[in-house]
Amino acid sequence: MRATRIRPTGVERAFGDHEMIVTKTDTRGVITYVNDVFVRVSALSECDAVGQPHSVIRHPDMPRAVFKLLWDTLGEQREIFAYVQNLATDGAHYWVLAHVTPSYDLGGRVVGYHSNRRHPTPGAVTAVSALYTKIRAAESRESHTPDAVTAGYRALQDTLNEHGMTYDELVWSLTNGSGR
Repeated sequence: MRATRIRPTGVERAFGDHEMIVTKTDTRGVITYVNDVFVRVSALSECDAVGQPHSVIRHPDMPRAVFKLLWDTLGEQREIFAYVQNLATDGAHYWVLAHVTPSYDLGGRVVGYHSNRRHPTPGAVTAVSALYTKIRAAESRESHTPDAVTAGYRALQDTLNEHGMTYDELVWSLTNGSGR
């Protein structure tokens, strides 16, 4: 099952401000655990989710460059906070503020990733949507995926540089005030 084969319906699904979506994956991004909020919001059963790549909920409007940033950050064994639009299996979409961290074994080796996702504020979604539209436009001008990712990543970095901030600083500025 691939999310990109599901047609977005334009219906936005919400979940409560007090709720948290939780998933765990192995080092390749294959889902090993989901909580009940994930099951409800994604419209995937636990059985259908576990064993699938986390990209099963990837919305086609999400810039590939954001996932490059996510995987690069995790590859450095650092946590990342990111705004992500996901696609449920029934075509509904939902926005999250994701916090993804490496999980370690007793020997200190990364064995997977843990992600908690909260419901973002409408202002943050509006602001990040504008940035993601700009990044997707840069990606769409390229015909090969690696070139598209590079172009999108460059557009992301250029925009962040124009504002004098990192992606982390952007996320926190949206989360802590200007995105409310």
